[in-house]
Amino acid sequence: MGVIEILGIAGSLSLLAGWRLYLTILATGIAMHFGWLPLPEHLQSLQILANPWIISVAAVGTLAEFLADKIAWVDSAWDAVHSLVRPLGGALLALALVDSSDPVWQVVALLLGGGGALISHGAKATTRTVVNVSPEPYSNVAVSAGEDVATTGLIALVIAYPPLAIAIALLLLIAAIIVTIALRRLMRNIKAGMKRVFADSTADSVPAGSQQDM
Repeated sequence: MGVIEILGIAGSLSLLAGWRLYLTILATGIAMHFGWLPLPEHLQSLQILANPWIISVAAVGTLAEFLADKIAWVDSAWDAVHSLVRPLGGALLALALVDSSDPVWQVVALLLGGGGALISHGAKATTRTVVNVSPEPYSNVAVSAGEDVATTGLIALVIAYPPLAIAIALLLLIAAIIVTIALRRLMRNIKAGMKRVFADSTADSVPAGSQQDM
């Protein structure tokens, strides 16, 4: 693989780690174990992800995340706990994919990997907060299932077609930024609307005579 392909894979996996860290590690480890993701010589140290123990731990984490992510507000608590874990995991994944003899690319990969994972994690956490405001319970499960399918499909696409990885990474980054901005605006509107409703209900509860006395 060339430098662009390696950076594309590193960026894609880092961004996907912001959504599903354990699933990303699990899928990458399985792909390496079966030889679906061929690695250049300088990346052979990354074969640690193909270790059966690493795959087993990642599988347990994937199952726990799958279940926690389907329950309203439990998913937000899970996201809060992983606010540091996911960016760190994304940074380490990206760092492991670049040439260890080139410190410049290592720093670039560390910053971009951690930053990408942080952005996608922020988009995910904000999305789930907005969804949890909804009173009905089904939207949470639907959004979570959609994230599971999207993450699995994109990881498979990156592994099967490494030349597409850079395009996937760019699209994921753009989508995460747009979603984060849009949802934060929506959250502000929701909070403003709730404040207006609370203010109106408080005003209606005050007797007319009391308002005149004031």
